[in-house]
Amino acid sequence: MTNTADPVEKKIHFSIMPQPDYFTCGPTCLQAVYQYYNDVLPLETVITGIPQLLTGGTLAVILACHALKRGYHATIYSYNLDVFDPTWFGLKTGQIRDKLIEQMKHKTSPRIQLISQNYLEFFELGGELRFAELTHRLIQKHLKKDTPILTGLSATYLYHSSREIGPNCDYDDIRGTPCGHFVVLCGYNRDHRTVRVADPLYPNPLKENHYYEVNLDRLISSILLGVLTDDANLLLIEPRRSE
Repeated sequence: MTNTADPVEKKIHFSIMPQPDYFTCGPTCLQAVYQYYNDVLPLETVITGIPQLLTGGTLAVILACHALKRGYHATIYSYNLDVFDPTWFGLKTGQIRDKLIEQMKHKTSPRIQLISQNYLEFFELGGELRFAELTHRLIQKHLKKDTPILTGLSATYLYHSSREIGPNCDYDDIRGTPCGHFVVLCGYNRDHRTVRVADPLYPNPLKENHYYEVNLDRLISSILLGVLTDDANLLLIEPRRSE
């Protein structure tokens, strides 16, 4: 009889470079995912191809659009209720697209407009949006298939660091604000309830290298709290299957 039980431990052979500055964690993670699939691009090429927000950094959906244009399949699990209403969760892509367009008529803030426009492009390029409870089973399901998970989360909660302020992201527990970040999940230990993280920030407050294990509950909390910085998502990038 075949044993279909979940493995206790799973590690994906994954490597990541240091991000060159405070705001290039997203492109650095994306370049590492490309490299994992033997799609070798210079990091600088990926960085210059990813539009940066006025406040610095980028969005997972922008990273996804870059991958879609390179011929990959991209799936986003979003937990951003500021953009997606929970009643939309059962709708088809075309219906969600129509809802976003209607919402843009009423939510006119530049932030919502920008996020919505990028999701409309994501849909046009064939991206897939999913809604599912963020659980250990969801994370393990994809890692078991050797699919690294690029995630946007709250660095402030992940690191349990002070909030940050200024162009150099200085720690300031009084004047600072929460900071978002991108990392790649590349393994887990079910018995220890930990997830292996590839982090482009080097060194970082948790470890003086790119790889570490983090408690699963802390990771999930960090992802959900990423909504404070328009993160709160999982991004799966996979080669397209031949027809």
